[in-house]
Amino acid sequence: MPRKLAPDLWLFGTAVVLLSTGVVMVYSASAIVAADRFHDPYFFLKKQIFWAMLGAACLWLTLCVDYRRLEGLVVPLLIVSAALLVLVLLPPIGQAINGTRRWIRLGPVSFQPAELAKLTLVVYLAAFLAKNHEALDHFRQGLLPPLVVAGMFGALVLAQPDLGNCLTLIALTFALLFLAGGRLRHLGLVLAPAVPLTAIAIWAAPYRLRRITAFLDPWSDPRGSGFQIIQSWLAFGNGGVLGQGIGASKQKLFYLPEPHTDFIFAIIGEELGFLGAVAIVALFMVLVWRGLRIGLRAPDPFGAYLALGITVLIAIQTLVNLGVVMGLLPTKGLPLPFISFGGSALLVTMLSTGVLLNISQHAHV
Repeated sequence: MPRKLAPDLWLFGTAVVLLSTGVVMVYSASAIVAADRFHDPYFFLKKQIFWAMLGAACLWLTLCVDYRRLEGLVVPLLIVSAALLVLVLLPPIGQAINGTRRWIRLGPVSFQPAELAKLTLVVYLAAFLAKNHEALDHFRQGLLPPLVVAGMFGALVLAQPDLGNCLTLIALTFALLFLAGGRLRHLGLVLAPAVPLTAIAIWAAPYRLRRITAFLDPWSDPRGSGFQIIQSWLAFGNGGVLGQGIGASKQKLFYLPEPHTDFIFAIIGEELGFLGAVAIVALFMVLVWRGLRIGLRAPDPFGAYLALGITVLIAIQTLVNLGVVMGLLPTKGLPLPFISFGGSALLVTMLSTGVLLNISQHAHV
């Protein structure tokens, strides 16, 4: 067994900078909205600091506990995650917000089971691939079991409904199976029917169809479905090269809806400018680089697939969020890791980062 090393300081430093930036930008983007809604400009800031501190504690815990113990917790994690995904659909347990049931409220705290399901799926895939790597050439033994588990989680998430996180689960599964050596022919045969099924899911929900229409031509409905992306573009344009300065955004003044959540990168672009936005993207690139490096140097297959899975998950969510905010993808409710306001997403991201750091302590030099 390789000797225990210090955790990856590049990864740790990048995570700290992203988390700190997120706390500052959440306050900057939300103060006006919080003062108007709750008569407290620090409302969202206090919540974000609470979750950031809890996430830091979870990061420290996962850093101290050997990641190999997760392999023995696969079945309990699958059971708990599946149960929570079912419970969130049942009133009054699941909290209904805007016609969706994605949250379980426990007193003043809300939790989104889909976030835990994503990390659980990564742990399951890592354990399965570590034990069944040689079977990947055979569809029934090597590919079918993980596809069934991912499909079950995806169906439960879609029932909330939450197409964005459903597609994230599916993309994560296919990416990790591909990296593990799954045959492209097998993966393609499974993916082919998923395309028309996704089209049907979009067509069956009018609001999803409006999002596609707004993506193709937001100016066709500038005060309706195209309003948010147009305001996002205006934020980037107003930011210029150097930005307006922290706190000086105009779009957060009730123009850009929910500027502290999924579209917080637009406020970053306006207040920190092109250079600030590029710096944030560069930090995510460093994080992905270190994550892939940890996976490639992990001392065992489980650690390798676990590190790659966590890195791919963070990369997918980052790319989708940035793509949506810049108008390159249809609108999806995926937060920007470390930065967007949100408790359960931030908590799971910090947990995942702690696991990555733990694996880095055992990696080959």
